[in-house]
Order: sequence, then structure tokens, then C-alpha cells
Amino acid sequence: MEKIKAFLKSDRFAEIFRFGITGGVSFLVDYGILFALTEFFGVNYLVSSGISFTVSVIVNYFMCILWVFKGVKQNDTKSVVLFIGSSVVGLFINQVLMWFFVEKIHIYYMVAKIIATIIVMIWNYVAKRKAVVG
Repeated sequence: MEKIKAFLKSDRFAEIFRFGITGGVSFLVDYGILFALTEFFGVNYLVSSGISFTVSVIVNYFMCILWVFKGVKQNDTKSVVLFIGSSVVGLFINQVLMWFFVEKIHIYYMVAKIIATIIVMIWNYVAKRKAVVG
């Protein structure tokens, strides 16, 4: 029980909490743009998903460097390249999952997005922490 209390008071827990809030904001951006582009503008869900994911990554990046990770290397080209690279991989995972869930399992694209987001979120935390913290 003491280890749990210590963890809840740790900097790492605070970082994970901030990352969760950032992820929530990024998800709302992603989900909202996906819905708007697909439903209001008739854009194919995979194109909408790619656009919305990309915009949410930009939002996520700035929130991560400004708020989530303490002592980030904001001007470090290597960390930016790693962040972008991990985001490209995340986009690939997102797109494959969206396609698979919608086309092969026949899940409604907005539900598929939630499932894909949960899976990509794990990748994002590990990869983005490595990219911005080192």
C-alpha cells in the first residue's frame, strides 16, 4: 500500500495524469474533425481519419512539450524527428485498425475510431515520452 501511495505522489504519476488529459483533448480534436469531415463534408472516413489524426498529433505535440513532460528538449532536432516518426507510425497503426474494423469486421467508423485510439494511445505514450524526454 505504501508503494501505491508513493507512486500516486510521484512525478511519474503526475506526468501520466497530464498525458491522459492531453490525450483526452487530442482525442476530442481527432474525433470531432473525423466526424465533421465525414458527416458534414462527405469525406471518406479513411481520409478524414488521416487528417484528423494529423491535426490531433500537432495539438498533442505542443501540449506535451509545454505541459506534460518536464525538462523536454524543445529545440532538439532529434527529439522532434523522433516525435514525428512515432506519430507517423501511430498514424499507420490508426489507419490499418480503422480499415480493418470498418471493412473487415463491419464496425461503425466512429466506434472503430475509439478502439483504434485506445490501441494507439499505448504506442503514443511510450514513443512520445522517449522522443521528448530521451
